[in-house]
Amino acid sequence: MIPADRIAQIIDRFQFLEAKMSGDIAGADIAALAKEYSDLTPVVGTLRAYQDLVQQIADTEDLLADPEMRRMAEEELPALRAELEASEQAVQLALLPRDAADARPALLEIRPGTGGDEASLFAADLLRMYQRYAESRRWQFEILDQSDTELGGIKEVTARIAGDGVFARLKYESGVHRVQRVPETESGGRIHTSAATVAVLPEAEEVDVQIPATDIRIDTMRASGAGGQHVNTTDSAVRITHIPTGIIVVSAEKSQHRNREIAMNVLRTRLFDLERQRIDGARSADRKAQIGTGDRSERIRTYNFPQGRLTDHRINLTLYSLGQVMQGDLDAIIDALQSDAQAQLLAEMGA
Repeated sequence: MIPADRIAQIIDRFQFLEAKMSGDIAGADIAALAKEYSDLTPVVGTLRAYQDLVQQIADTEDLLADPEMRRMAEEELPALRAELEASEQAVQLALLPRDAADARPALLEIRPGTGGDEASLFAADLLRMYQRYAESRRWQFEILDQSDTELGGIKEVTARIAGDGVFARLKYESGVHRVQRVPETESGGRIHTSAATVAVLPEAEEVDVQIPATDIRIDTMRASGAGGQHVNTTDSAVRITHIPTGIIVVSAEKSQHRNREIAMNVLRTRLFDLERQRIDGARSADRKAQIGTGDRSERIRTYNFPQGRLTDHRINLTLYSLGQVMQGDLDAIIDALQSDAQAQLLAEMGA
């Protein structure tokens, strides 16, 4: 059974927010209250459905004492109790602690790993895969910086993705993605193995990370480089170096002002991610689970093209629908990863 006092506490808070929002409140407070109210709405709906079911079972059990109603009650109770079990699980999931960054936009960074030109081409394939997935979910997808190879591969790319639940869905994509296939340049038909690294970072806001001016060095330069997407002839490109960490961010759009804005946003996001990783590492030092830790060095997935097979090594999931996946059909994988992460959280809470 779910503790009644815990349910009552959440519903009381929801009703307080409801009353508060219908009253006269300052504009600065309305956004925060509306966000909390919006987050609680589906949770409270699940809790109230559970409460109604508990009451319905209690009322039906009372009928067992009535000789005329006993048979009907005995017939209804097994189905109601089975429904209660499913409802309890839904409540447990609704009450799981949420990652505060789940609702944020995300920065997607892709870089080729081992494998030379084939790794760069695979990195480009991954970029297209995520672009198509974003389109299917009606998310905004904006490439902030991209450096291409002469063969059409990618040296590195940074993109911003915004929409409903972006980081909550994509955070499981961080890690090393391995590909096994015959490269187009391979005349002997041999299968090559190469890799690309994906990082998904929750976008930071200015209030999350304060960067003193003394901690950064800003250089302007002329964008250049073979295959670069943003080549121009003015000194508009911006490179920001974060002196304490050595992190370097470059943006090479046409507007120098826009480049400073983009580069500072990327820098804040990387620093915010470093702090999240530090905190998560301290919390999960004794945990074996890797899902959601954002471990960039972990091999998370293998894409085997000759067999049309995709394997996610964290949850031992194998799908023979690689073609659809590369077209952006990622929901089956991400749903499975989310379910596994929820199961682990439930196990920890019950421990």
